[in-house]
Order: sequence, then C-alpha cells, then structure tokens
Amino acid sequence: MKEPKVQVGILFEPQIEFILHGGYTHDGTPVNGKQTVTYDEGKVLWNGRLYDELLFEPADETADSFELLDVTIGINFHWERKEDQRFQGALKIIVEDGKLTGVNVINVEDYLTSVISSEMSATASLELLKAHAVISRSWLLAQIQKNKDIKATHTAYTATSQTDEEWIRWYDREDHTRFDVCADDHCQRYQGITRASTPIVRQAIAATRGQILSYDGKICDARFSKCCGGAFEEFQYCWENVRHPYLAKQLDRKGGSAITGEPVVPCPDLTVEAEAERWIRTSPEAFCNTTDKRILSQVLNNYDQETTDFYRWRVEYTQDELSALILKRSGVDYGKILDLVPVARGTSGRLWKLKIVGTKLTRTIGKELEIRRTLSPSHLYSSAFVVDKEDISPDGIPGRFILVGAGWGHGVGLCQIGAAVMGEQGYPYDNILLHYYVGAKIEKLYE
Repeated sequence: MKEPKVQVGILFEPQIEFILHGGYTHDGTPVNGKQTVTYDEGKVLWNGRLYDELLFEPADETADSFELLDVTIGINFHWERKEDQRFQGALKIIVEDGKLTGVNVINVEDYLTSVISSEMSATASLELLKAHAVISRSWLLAQIQKNKDIKATHTAYTATSQTDEEWIRWYDREDHTRFDVCADDHCQRYQGITRASTPIVRQAIAATRGQILSYDGKICDARFSKCCGGAFEEFQYCWENVRHPYLAKQLDRKGGSAITGEPVVPCPDLTVEAEAERWIRTSPEAFCNTTDKRILSQVLNNYDQETTDFYRWRVEYTQDELSALILKRSGVDYGKILDLVPVARGTSGRLWKLKIVGTKLTRTIGKELEIRRTLSPSHLYSSAFVVDKEDISPDGIPGRFILVGAGWGHGVGLCQIGAAVMGEQGYPYDNILLHYYVGAKIEKLYE
C-alpha cells in the first residue's frame, strides 16, 4: 500500500485570506503572495472570476507552504481564539453550507507530524509520542475508510433520537462529507507547521511509519481523550450504538490490564449509581491521577494548561445561572430547574442519559457531549459527575447546584495524561497502546 493523502478542513468562513509561499500553481499557472477568496451565490469568487472550487498545488511539497489568516482554534471551548497558521501541501477552496472551506491536502505522515506537535507538547517522552503517532494514524485511516463505506452504501448512522420526553444526540466526524477530517478537537487538533515539530517528534513518526492498531482484521477506531478519570469509557455510550471490543471497560492503573504485568484488578460497575457516586467523590489510584507539572507539561500545550483540575473537579451554578445557561445552550425553556437526575451511565461513570426536571418541562438528554454542551458555556470537562442541590426553597426549588465530576473528555481509548505517566514510568509504546486498546494488535500498513 502506498502512503495515502488526507484532506483536512481548516477554515470555514464567507471570506478566506491566505498567502502562498513558493512555487504554487492553479491549473498550471504560477500563483504567489497574498490572495482573497469570497463566497458568492454558491461559487468561489477569486480575482474577479467565479469557480466551483479552487486547487493551489505546490511544486515542492517539502519546501512550499501557505498561510491561512485568522484561523479559529478551540472552537466552542473556553480557550477559543484566532491565529494565523502555516501549512505544507496543497490548498483546496470549496463551497459548503453557504460559506467557503479551506482544505489542506497533505501526505498522512506529514499530517501526523503536525498532529503530534499540536495535540501534545514536543517535550513528551519518545514512547508516549510513538504511541500517539500510532493511534492518530489508526484513527485517521479508520475514519477515511468509514467515510468510503458510507459513500459506497449510501448509509450512515443516525445521530439523533428525538421525542417530546427524550433528546439523544451524538457528535461524530460524519459531520464532514467533503473532506476527511477537520483540524480542531472535533477530530484531531491539526495546526500545520505553525507548531514547530522537534527531532523527537519526527523520530516518533519515523519509528512507527505505517504502523496502525488493528482488531479482527480491521483498523481500530483509536479514540483518545485528555483524562479518563481512572476508568475507561466504552464507545457505544458516546457515539453510535456499536460496541468495539478493543474500547472496553478497564481501570487506568497498574493491574488495570494484563499488559502492565501485575495481577488484574477488576473495574467496579460504574453503570450502577451508588458505585459511580462513590467513585466520583473519591480520588482512586490511576495513571492519570497526577499533579506532576513536569509530566502534565508533556501532554498539555500552553492553552490546555489553563485547565488545572481535571482528575476530579467541581462546578457551581446558582438557580438563575443554570436555568439561563440551559435555555441558552439548548434553546429549550425548562423554567426553573428543579433537578438533574442521572438516568444512565457508561463504564467510566460518565452519564449518557440525564433527566432535566424543570417547572415548565422535563426531558432526558444525551449522549455525553450533548450533556456537556448543555451544562456549560463551552464544554463541561466530562459527563462523569454527581449533583448536589443546596438552598432549597419551601416550594422545592434549589438555589444552588454543585456538580462534582471526574476526568476531562469522553474517556474512550487512550488517556493522554495516563499514557504520559506510563511513558515516564518506563512502559514501552506497545505496552501503552495495548493497555488502552484491549486485545488489539500493532501492524505495519505501508512502508
């Protein structure tokens, strides 16, 4: 198999400004310097002419680059901001949803060099970087194959289930139909050559070139998140109702899996409310239960380090704050909020169904990201939380809600902070991978 290319959606705006550096061409004609393209009635307007799409190709993929101006990163997160970003490879401009999309077409290994530098600090240990290279490559190629299958069969998983009493929705990369993946945390954080890679990142990519995780002859959908909170979540509680055996319930600790070489410690059943509450209100031993700033700095870039409490955290809302927040985020007027009731939890204690009880309306929502989006101005750290109510009025209306939670992100697959600790403790990258992806194999897909 030849190394494939990937199409990455970077920027989504009515007008895109960019700078071409080096020997770029459009339809064989050299183009250089600053350019502006504008959406115009379903077409791309560039230099006074309308196009269905534009493609600017480099003469030298290693030397030529382009710069996109005012790219939004951290979309809908608390640290959302704009920055100019530089990329290698080709630039495609397409029309999508009443605006323009800037798409980077680039070799998979070059893409991965940026992903590892963007997702993690380049000071991370070599074994952690190698592990992340394998899962990022696996996830990407699995998504490309999944997209091909969807197009070939003209079928896709339904992402919503809606009734008056229940609103269940999940968010996955099927949102993208005109390119393979986006450049933000919705898929994998990708910032081109804006984040300078280091020799150790390039070493990790080269050492694992073409390597992927597989299970039962298929490339693994190798999900990852910042901090599992001590136990792994299973795929079906976050996305479509498909169980992947390699994304299985397990503890993130020594003895959590046979791979770590100790007797296996069973994971408590955190789908049971009493067990989940006990788990979330305590701080169990786990690889990701660390406050070591040196280790955390290996995994968290500067803006991620703005988040300090993630293994166990606490958020408080007044009645007015919570009712206004839920109305704003969901568009649904529940009235005053009387209760937030756990309905169903996954294997890490993350809620995938939560009942919101209001004076005007009661409805159950899910899955985990819908819950996190509804209960935070950006994203709640995770949906593994329990609720305390205080200052309850004579008519039963709480004046304050306290959410006590665990973990950061969906908790499925590799836990980046846990894996960083494993790397520091001397575990090789294959052990790290097989701890987080139960029963998977490491294979080489191309040279």
